[in-house]
Amino acid sequence: MTRLPRTIRLDASDAAIFERAAEPGEWAVPGAFMFVQADPALLKGKARQAFANGFLGTSSFGWSTLVAVGEADEAEAAAVAEALADRFVAEFGAPDRASALAAAREEVEFATGLCGHPVNTLLAVSREFGADGDIRESFRVIEPRTEKLHAPIWTIVPDQEEGH
Repeated sequence: MTRLPRTIRLDASDAAIFERAAEPGEWAVPGAFMFVQADPALLKGKARQAFANGFLGTSSFGWSTLVAVGEADEAEAAAVAEALADRFVAEFGAPDRASALAAAREEVEFATGLCGHPVNTLLAVSREFGADGDIRESFRVIEPRTEKLHAPIWTIVPDQEEGH
């Protein structure tokens, strides 16, 4: 088994903030390659949101704000690379299938490297363009809240016997 990011939807916000939201449960990669040719000055609205904070679902090519670390068997991981390679050839002008598959395997390997956490750990990405035009990414673990959110309203006390 290998660990890969899997899209997760905690609420309906992804459907509102991205042009195309990933379906929950898709294997995902960071997807920065989608913006390599983008002009930062022209990147606006939903496309800007996908650039700034999105993981790319590998089935739908939709975006997800968060991913959870999941376990994939070798066949699933290979299928993710194959599907990405198909897209690289059909939509991104990869010169040949072998080059596309090598690039896709690199992307999957990078995604696997992000998943050195327990299964179901939530991850987020933040992206920006550097001064030189390069894309800079940072990834963080979303920690669950452990503090109490509210003070108790009342206290339960045991019944007292009559006369005491």
